[in-house]
Amino acid sequence: MRDPALSQEGPYNPLDKLNLGESVADALLRVPVRPLSDTADLAGAGVYAIYYSGSFKPYRPLKLLNIGGRFARPIYVGKAVPKGARKGGMTYDAGRGFALRDRLRQHAASIEQTDLEPRDFHYRALTVDDIWIPLGENVLIEKFQPLWNRVIDGFGNKDPGRRRATQYRSSWDVLHPGRDFTRKLAANPLTQARIVKRVEDFFAGRLAEKDTIHEDGTESDGADDGLQG
Repeated sequence: MRDPALSQEGPYNPLDKLNLGESVADALLRVPVRPLSDTADLAGAGVYAIYYSGSFKPYRPLKLLNIGGRFARPIYVGKAVPKGARKGGMTYDAGRGFALRDRLRQHAASIEQTDLEPRDFHYRALTVDDIWIPLGENVLIEKFQPLWNRVIDGFGNKDPGRRRATQYRSSWDVLHPGRDFTRKLAANPLTQARIVKRVEDFFAGRLAEKDTIHEDGTESDGADDGLQG
């Protein structure tokens, strides 16, 4: 007699979108962890995960998961696409260039300008065929619910150039001030204390989404979908 569970779920399809994404995520997690300062020989484009194990008090739950070489939960997940890939086409070679190295160096430079210690950050990076990079990133974010992807917006922001009237400093820049380009941005309506409270709620399983900043400077809470820290 056929297993009812198998009948309900259907046969395993290795080419299913979710399974393909999981394979990228699993491959990344097999890559050895390196200090964020160690990117000199990193080449290609792909996905990466950044881990925190420092003493910033609101992030203590992450520190406990990542100390002792465990690195069980990233604080941020991102992607680095081949140069020119956003314009479309099928000729990009994700194994060439230095998209991963350059993106991680941008992140390291952001951290160096703040109250955070660069030595407290490590990463995993995986070169991935460019067609699977966005899928792998999405699966990793869903799998680990990284704090800087889900709650504290703005870590991956670059200098926007000339500020538009509706541009505010990100929640990340309120919590970790110091990046040079944020000086030209308007103050965020969220206070540092409010953002810290959201971090605490997130790790306690009471919070899911980022605050939304509207054009008039008001903000609204994201809905609680029961994510666990």
